[in-house]
Amino acid sequence: MPAPIPTHADPVERLRAIMAQLRNPDGGCPWDLKQDFRSIAPCTIEEAYEVADAIDRGDFDELRDELGDLLLQVVFHARMAEEEGRFGFADVAEAICEKLIRRHPHVYGDASASEADAALAQWDAQKRAERAARGEADLSALAGITRGLPEWARALKLQKRGASVGFDWPDAEPVIAKLHEELDEVREELAKGRGHEALEDEIGDVLFVALNLARKAKVDAGSALRRANAKYERRFRRMEAIAAEQGRSLADFSLAEQEALWGLTKREGL
Repeated sequence: MPAPIPTHADPVERLRAIMAQLRNPDGGCPWDLKQDFRSIAPCTIEEAYEVADAIDRGDFDELRDELGDLLLQVVFHARMAEEEGRFGFADVAEAICEKLIRRHPHVYGDASASEADAALAQWDAQKRAERAARGEADLSALAGITRGLPEWARALKLQKRGASVGFDWPDAEPVIAKLHEELDEVREELAKGRGHEALEDEIGDVLFVALNLARKAKVDAGSALRRANAKYERRFRRMEAIAAEQGRSLADFSLAEQEALWGLTKREGL
């Protein structure tokens, strides 16, 4: 017999009731019942990226739906924790409320911050104070940066933390010079042919500096890379379409012909 559809007036409570039924061993969903924190974590990350993609595309109908998917992830994790007697959804909400009040002393306390950078500095200072209060021994400016981030995002976090104590380039120009220097070192490593590890190290330096360049140019690196990916996909799919119009596969074209098609897609404004 089908489970009754929840009709709570509060949409969040309705969502929680639906999640509880999906996780109910008596008539719930086999897939949802099979999941645990580890299996759901990749879905949580994926949903966050889909939110960012909707924002990049300016699709606010899609953004509404993707934010719902992301909220579901929070409800899912909270439900599993509740089943284990660890915490519930209300505890999650209360924890973030307390954190926001604690880390905004310029709003809810006597501190002042007239600019965004000053507010961010207070946030970071409060985080360090919280770590010290918990007895954490690592009081480095780099402490607390999770290793669960994508490496490009972690690199930016590391750079920003370094910059918070003055270890930073003054503007983008010296970063460009450093990028050329690192590229030269990659060329040298390729010429030497000393091995994969040394080459990986040098290419890693190039990527790290490129992220620094985005940061100093005030360009969101994730957004820039998503735009580059979308551009590549548009142009590549157009190349495939042109090949199909000629009754051919793109793989049948020589590299020179493919490059000519790429140039055509650029001229078409893709």
